Amino acid sequence: MAGRKSSASNIKMPDVNALFGLEEDTGRLSEKVEDIAIDQLHSFDSHPFRVLDDEKMQETVESVREHGIISPLLVRPGKESGYEIISGHRRKRACELLGLKAVPCFVRSMTDEEATVTMVDSNIQREELLYSEKAYAYKMKLDAIDRVKGRPKKEGQVVPDYLGKKSTEVAAEGSGESYKQVERYIRLTFLIKPMLNYVDEKRIAFGAGVELSYLESEVQELLCQTMQRLCVFPNLAQARKLKESGREGKLDENGMEIILSDEKPAAQAVRLQRKKLNEYFPAGYSAEQIEEVIYGLLKRWRFEQGE
Repeated sequence: MAGRKSSASNIKMPDVNALFGLEEDTGRLSEKVEDIAIDQLHSFDSHPFRVLDDEKMQETVESVREHGIISPLLVRPGKESGYEIISGHRRKRACELLGLKAVPCFVRSMTDEEATVTMVDSNIQREELLYSEKAYAYKMKLDAIDRVKGRPKKEGQVVPDYLGKKSTEVAAEGSGESYKQVERYIRLTFLIKPMLNYVDEKRIAFGAGVELSYLESEVQELLCQTMQRLCVFPNLAQARKLKESGREGKLDENGMEIILSDEKPAAQAVRLQRKKLNEYFPAGYSAEQIEEVIYGLLKRWRFEQGE
């Protein structure tokens, strides 16, 4: 009947916070802030986010200098000694640069899975993140969800099954991105380091990087060598051809050269005046020789610029 809500609309879908017990409760709202010595604070194990002494860090330093730490760090007791930072690595670094000896922190006992989810969620929406940072962060969160899914947190407790939701759907919650996009980010973790660096530097587009991630590591190594030798980076269409050839087991160095040499759509013609070119080339150079030199220089320049 029109206007009537189905019974399914009354079902509350369990989310990642419900799974890990991360909702705020009265106990946590009354949590006390403790001043902890900086040398007792350690980075989260395999922390995927960069902490750089860049312009944004200087802004954080100035903010802390003027206002102090407005939002205390979130830490948990270390497994051996000190405390492991869950949220606040950049704030801790700003305090170090200011020469502060202690930092205000919330101390919370958390499992590895709870800590991982909280660490990722507190950083994942930063605008300046590299593709690799988001890729490994989502992978860490997904692994944490997969470890705890179906495993009771307490004896006799039933863990939610998400009513058919995929683990990647749960991992995407709160990120502002679809689970399909999260899956694409995680694919990047299958790239070898040089290839992932090219994606971070935007020499290889994100979509092309996802396609190349399906190639075996040794094939990626050979592809990197071929790209460097030819001074080219694959576009999306070429990456898809490379992926397909790799899947069929037909991708060797010769095949890579053929695919990477595929012509791209021609741009509008540019005319160069011979009079100006003569300033840079010997008088005996033919038009073909000049063209060959120019294309070679442009190819090298484009490769070095990452365009």
